[in-house]
Amino acid sequence: MKTYTAIVEKCSDTGLYIGYVPGFPGAHTQAKTLDELNNNLKEVIEMLLIDGEPDLDTEFVGTQNVVLV
Repeated sequence: MKTYTAIVEKCSDTGLYIGYVPGFPGAHTQAKTLDELNNNLKEVIEMLLIDGEPDLDTEFVGTQNVVLV
């Protein structure tokens, strides 16, 4: 079993959730619900892995708050 970290955002124009795996070319999708997004991401990643495990360009580290005074 392999776990990938996806970044999830919500588009204010469309209301759709957008998900992508940092550094994994082509691993991105969108959906109306978070459950649908997760299923779509699984499908996309499985499809991309048919060509073999990618060398990820980047690695998810975390988030950071930036405070402006």
